Amino acid sequence: MKIVISACVFLVFCSFADAFDPLDPTGNITIKWDIMSWTPDGYVATVTMNNFQMYRHIQTPGWTLGWTWAKKEVIWAMVGAQTTEQGDCSKFKANMPHCCKKTPTVVDLLPGVPYNQQIANCCKGGVVAAWGQDPSAAVSAFQVSVGLAGTTNKTVKLPKNFTLLGPGPGYTCGPAKVVPPTNFLTPDRRRKTQALMTWNVTCTYSQFLARKHPSCCVSFSSFYNETITACPNCACGCENKNKCVKSDSKLLSVVGVNTPKKDNSPLLQCTRHMCPVRVHWHVKQNYKDYWRAKVAVTNFNYRMNYTQWTLVVQHPNLNNVTQVFSFDYKPLVPYGSINDTGMFYGMKFFNDLLMEAGPKGNVQSEVLLQKDQNTFTFKQGWAFPRKVYFNGDECMLPPPESYPFLPNSAHQTLITPLTLFISFFIFLLF
Repeated sequence: MKIVISACVFLVFCSFADAFDPLDPTGNITIKWDIMSWTPDGYVATVTMNNFQMYRHIQTPGWTLGWTWAKKEVIWAMVGAQTTEQGDCSKFKANMPHCCKKTPTVVDLLPGVPYNQQIANCCKGGVVAAWGQDPSAAVSAFQVSVGLAGTTNKTVKLPKNFTLLGPGPGYTCGPAKVVPPTNFLTPDRRRKTQALMTWNVTCTYSQFLARKHPSCCVSFSSFYNETITACPNCACGCENKNKCVKSDSKLLSVVGVNTPKKDNSPLLQCTRHMCPVRVHWHVKQNYKDYWRAKVAVTNFNYRMNYTQWTLVVQHPNLNNVTQVFSFDYKPLVPYGSINDTGMFYGMKFFNDLLMEAGPKGNVQSEVLLQKDQNTFTFKQGWAFPRKVYFNGDECMLPPPESYPFLPNSAHQTLITPLTLFISFFIFLLF
């Protein structure tokens, strides 16, 4: 019995530890309910979803939000979102509710819906940007009219058992908590109003809960060694090994092969690593005071393109980035004094879309970094990243012993044209 209890405690602690991201310790999605007005049998609330994660966004097909009503509430109407099922509303004879389910499931509306079905920050197909990438797009909202509910602050019962898919599993939501009412400014910013009642729900992400295998891997190469360190074999699991297609397969010419499936099952290109995404870091050039690396991200999934993708790299020399040539870049400094992590992401309308697998399924850039002569070295794999994340999920790195090593002669004094000239002049004298 003690062993079982110990195992359960261990699993619980593991889950909490995995939900904590050391590179984004305060990252979460906060869902805020603001009751804006009372109705004869309930209330009208504005529900706002803020993504406070620095580099983890919600991509297509978007978020799905669910909860359990505390009593026998129904949803009379919604603006900016809809439930996926109406449920059994047979007891209503006249006005028909939008949803009568005890556990409603809500999704965002698609872009282009009529204006009378929209509110601010709605109708983006559930796509929500990362806070570090675009704070103005890191929010989604909808309005809900709730009936058969309380009509005062004391009689309203908070929903419970919140769930969030973004778009897949991985998020765990805490209980709703009443907080001070939200304040609002009128359009002329001269008058302040406030919600009648406000509660928050906080959801955190765990890669451990999202999937049992990584979703990306990393490979390395360098100018000082011909060895290319590939991604580890089956780095992302080999469940799809029998379903993959070769890059020259005739299947790829079939119409609709790139159309996503309802279950989001991938169609991967056959590789040794079997990962949907590979990140390659190449140490390209060495200068007196600077060094240059090339970063390439390749998509191997024929059914997925990545909008608003993000790439996070941890490396000690990111404290002195001189120039990033084809990506946007933002340093991530959650601990203030430690500046060794940065986020790369695509330039808007240029390369912020990583296309599906194929000739156009890659994005790349070069990074110029200034050397710190006290720490810089090419020895022992120092020039390669410590951690790499793609779209918020940590990628599998090769084992350190396989990194391209610095040849024994590489640390010796380099032969310069001046050295050659002096040697030739001395040769002539003798």
